[in-house]
Parts: sequence; structure tokens; C-alpha cells
Amino acid sequence: MTQRAWTGPLEKLDDCRWRIPRTYKKEMRTDALLFATEKMLDQIKKDMALEQLANVATLPGIVGYALAMPDIHWGYGFPIGGVAAMDVETGVISPGGVGYDINCGVRLLRTDLTYDEVEPKLETLVDTLFHFVPAGVGSEGAVVVKSRDEFFQVLTEGARWAVHRRHFGVPEDLDCMEEYGCIDGADPGKVSKRAIERGMPQLGTLGSGNHFLEVQRVDQIYNERLAKALGIDQVGQIVVMIHCGSRGFGHQVCDDYLEVMEVAVRKYRIWLPDRQLACAPVTSPEAQDYLGAMRCAINYAFANRQCITDGVRRAFSKVFGTSWEKLGIRTVYDVAHNIAKTEEHIVNGEKKRLVIHRKGATRAFPPGHPAIPAKYRDIGQPVLIPGSMGTGSFVLLGTEQAMKEAFGSTCHGAGRVMSRAAAKRSVQVQELLGRLKRQGIIVRGTTKATVVEETPEAYKDVDEVTRCVHDAGISIRVARMRPIGVVKG
Repeated sequence: MTQRAWTGPLEKLDDCRWRIPRTYKKEMRTDALLFATEKMLDQIKKDMALEQLANVATLPGIVGYALAMPDIHWGYGFPIGGVAAMDVETGVISPGGVGYDINCGVRLLRTDLTYDEVEPKLETLVDTLFHFVPAGVGSEGAVVVKSRDEFFQVLTEGARWAVHRRHFGVPEDLDCMEEYGCIDGADPGKVSKRAIERGMPQLGTLGSGNHFLEVQRVDQIYNERLAKALGIDQVGQIVVMIHCGSRGFGHQVCDDYLEVMEVAVRKYRIWLPDRQLACAPVTSPEAQDYLGAMRCAINYAFANRQCITDGVRRAFSKVFGTSWEKLGIRTVYDVAHNIAKTEEHIVNGEKKRLVIHRKGATRAFPPGHPAIPAKYRDIGQPVLIPGSMGTGSFVLLGTEQAMKEAFGSTCHGAGRVMSRAAAKRSVQVQELLGRLKRQGIIVRGTTKATVVEETPEAYKDVDEVTRCVHDAGISIRVARMRPIGVVKG
């Protein structure tokens, strides 16, 4: 994470919106818009993420503002928390606008259990989850993919493969997932041999870094009607949050196509302020190949979270001595936050097809949108916002304002404020684990380093982040959850 501070112009529009005018750089094709409260600005300006946001505004074919959510921080090419809409005919596709962990995302499971029922068995439950869901760098899963042909089924069918071919879940799970757990257009023929080698043994694994599996208790309900529609019935209810992505497979896809895009930039004579924004015209063979491979990684991640869901259900069944169905463990929703998708949006009163890059940003479609599962169409798309392992996580809903102003997008998490190296220097692992245990939070991790890197102090205040998007009208806060059991890679 760069330590340079940003000193460019930032114009206040209201309490939640700030503009970088296109006059900041002569190459900017549009303004940049930041959603943030004044309280957050000093922290946001500590790195050069806003410079990256201004750079995004220079890309060919960008439509509307270059956008950033309040959890913005420095990333590769695009800032994390960045959103950009590209015209399908004149715009570009940039792997840096999706990120290395393609379809890193979040799934929320609700249960009928309460904190009082789980607390006496919490340590056993966390240990069992740690056993049933492999985690850590390079971890290999209990899900055995037997052949290259079967792996290609994973890449084209996503979570449907896990449910229909391997029986890791039920069809109702698919009904509660973005893209119903499978995006069209995946092309395994555009994936490298190295990506396949990395991805095949890792299905059903959590990974490392900020990925986690948390047992959480509902801490606060902001809107009882909306919460009940999501299956969140009471304060003290137990839910499970899964945060992970496409593992080494997605990382390799990104790596492979960054090299392709660097050549494409020269081929198509695209001027860039930063080589990390390497891109190609949407209609070019290079961009279409990347999209075919990226969609494979999207489907891999959907399948991965579905396999992990099966492990969670088996762990709960073992600890509580009954079926997961009787425990009421159902999928609330599964949402991606590193993705590029072709969508229809209204721009200046006209319907346009756009490629929306969301990097560290979540889709937040409004009530009535046809892409939302039928059971949620009256209330809007669920948005799942993970916090740090010592604070809280949130359930939000998408709004019409998000559709009008942010291409149906909102924040994705707390957002880092401290590098991993700085986090490791800031606290000793035993002190951190002891502090969390005194707060009633049990943590299991494969390495001490991973746990320390994710100390709560390494992140922004997730309450402030979600309050900002709520006050801006691009999401509605529905409920807050607090962790009680954490599995880290």
C-alpha cells in the first residue's frame, strides 16, 4: 500500500458526495464522484486511491462519472471501491477494473438457532467448521474434481454444478444468488493450463488474506419488515457469513490477461496514465477472450461458495446432532464484488448497454428489477457488507437511487486503512486473540500471520461506511451482525 498522500482537488457536493472535476487532468473525459463523509476524508487521502479514480476517468468510452465508494483504498489499476461504466461499442475492458480475485464475494446463511443455543457449543462449532472447510494459502479442498472435463463443467455451470451434479445443496440456494449462481458466456478454451492446474485442487476452500467464515449473531435490526423478508427474524439470531472468491484460478486468469492487455494497449494505441490500467476495446478479440475467461472465474467462485456452504451445513449438523434442514440453514443471498458485467442502464433518458466494472463494489439493484430473485423483487436486491473480525457486518438493500446515480452499485466492505505489513507490526497475535476472546469471539486460523494481518484496526469503520451509503440513498441498512466465531485462512 503506497504511503504517498493525495493532494488533488475535491469539491463538496453534499454530506456524502465529493467531486474530482475533470479539469484536474486534461486527459479526464468525465468528473469523478466519491461517496464519503467528511469524517472519512483524511483517511481516504492518505494513499493515492483518488489519483487512481481520476485515472479511471481518462479511459476511452467511459459513461457517466468514474465512481468510488466510501470503502475506497489503493488497488491495482482501479482503486478498490471503484465503479466504471463502459460503452459496449466505444469503451474498454480492463482486468485492473475487476481485480485479481475475480468474483470475490459474500454469502449469508440464516439459521433458526439463537445465541443462547450456540454459545455453550461455540468452541466446538468453530473447531468443526475449521475442519470441514479447508483454509489458507494454497489449501486444497475436500471437493475432488476428477478430470479436466469435469472442471470445465464447473467453469461453465458454476454453483449449478455443485447443486445438480454433486448434490452440495438444494435448488433453492441457486434462487438466492446473483446470476442464480452461473453467468453465461464462460469459455474454458480461453483459460490457461496454469490456471486450470491451480484451480482444480482448490475448490471448496476458503483461501487466505481477508477471506473468512464467520458465525455471527444478529446485533441490531433497523427495519423489521425488510429483515423478516430476508429470513432475519430477531436480535440474537445466528447467521453465517462466507467471504471468499475464485482462489488461485481467478488470480491466474487476471495475471494471464494483464500480459495480453499490455500488448493490446500498444496495438490499439490507447493512451494510459498508468500501465496498470492495461485494457482493450470491448469489441476486440483480446477483450472478448478475457471476458470468456473471467466468466469462468466468476462461475468457479460461485461453485466454491456453494461447496463451502455444504461444509458449513455438515459442521452444524454434526455439532447439533440434527439435519441442517431442521436447523433452518438457508441461503439469504450470494453477491459478487469483483466483476465486470454487461447490463442495461438509463443514461440521459436513453437505455444503453454498458459493461460495468465493479472492483470492491457490490451490485445494488432496486425493487422491481428483473435480475433480482422473485422472493426479493418487492424489497430490492440484498447487499452483504462484511466488516472486520472484531467489529460487525451488515445486510443492506439496493435502491432506485443507486440505479440512477451509481449504475446499481454500492460499497463492499470496510476497506483497509493499514497494510498487511503494518498490521503485523501493530499487534502481537496472543494479545489480539485474547482481546477478541474477551469480546466473546473465538478465532481459528491456519497461521498466526494471517490472523494478525486482519486485526480490526487495519480497517475503516464499517458502521461509518454503511451509514454513508444509507444516507446517500444508494442502499438501505436492514440489519447488523457481530462475529462470535471466526475461521481464517
